[in-house]
Amino acid sequence: MRDPTASPTSVLAGADVVLVGLFSAKDKEFGAKLDLLAASVKAHGGRVVSRHVQRRGVSHGGAAKMTESFSRGTLLSPGKAREIAQACRAAEVAVAVFVNPLTEHQRAVRGDLFGCLVISGGDLLTPGR
Repeated sequence: MRDPTASPTSVLAGADVVLVGLFSAKDKEFGAKLDLLAASVKAHGGRVVSRHVQRRGVSHGGAAKMTESFSRGTLLSPGKAREIAQACRAAEVAVAVFVNPLTEHQRAVRGDLFGCLVISGGDLLTPGR
């Protein structure tokens, strides 16, 4: 795993990266948001190897909870988190970049689960992150 204190430029340079996003079912622009994030990763020298989307509000009970994360620790449903973790480990991914803002706790929990460094797309815009 790479140094979590390193800048996004050094962390992403030459790295295989997965993109992850939690989106409302009403969000019709989620593909464009992932495309923008992919362009930012590429600009920092990373190579996107896969994209993972968790939709909120698709199922019957999910519409009322559309703005909430599935889990405080992972932001995702348990099944989606396992799916992404397996993909990260199988592809030996160095970094997972989330479209969504992340707390330090979420970064740590997901980093342990995914076996790689976890950052937010916002980190790519924040100097010194």
